[in-house]
Amino acid sequence: MSGDSEDQWAERTKRFIKAELKRADVTYDDLAERLSKLGLPETKASVANKISRGTFSAVFLVATLKAIDCPNVRVEDL
Repeated sequence: MSGDSEDQWAERTKRFIKAELKRADVTYDDLAERLSKLGLPETKASVANKISRGTFSAVFLVATLKAIDCPNVRVEDL
């Protein structure tokens, strides 16, 4: 794990956020709306692009987890 590349971390993070969205039953449309209500204007397309890249900011990650009411994150899940 310590030798993982940035691309590998991006892929892990992308899979993690997709799994959390599915678990919360939240679509990209829903997430865009929820993030906008938190003061981070997003569209379905911008959310989809960020998640597909897997290289979104920590702000986007934390705001997404807050928007979907994720109670905690286990590092082991990444």
